[in-house]
Amino acid sequence: MRVRVHLSSALREHAGGTSIVEVELADAGTPTVAAVLDDLASRFPALGHRLRDEQRRLRPHVNVFVGDDNIRDVGGLDAPVRPGVEISVLPAVSGGDGGDGRTPGPIGSEAVPPSAPQGDTA
Repeated sequence: MRVRVHLSSALREHAGGTSIVEVELADAGTPTVAAVLDDLASRFPALGHRLRDEQRRLRPHVNVFVGDDNIRDVGGLDAPVRPGVEISVLPAVSGGDGGDGRTPGPIGSEAVPPSAPQGDTA
């Protein structure tokens, strides 16, 4: 069974610059996400290292989706991979106040100090 794995731009450099990797899985039994990541790691060791730790656990800053489902919600690395499904691998995105107590403003604006009114006050 063949599966397409979509890699985010942040991970492509570790997979020879490609955005989609085709993975061929054994037809015996139901393949899992772990089998897909094993194949990726054997072909692209640097990518494998960025996706999983030394105990082969998914790193916390990595999200893997089977179709629309985050694997953390559907069995983790043991989540089944069905024929025709596409897998997406992307880094977690986080935000915050930048550590200075200021809330990011709209794109292209300055950050808003915590004491400043936000939005329309009228």
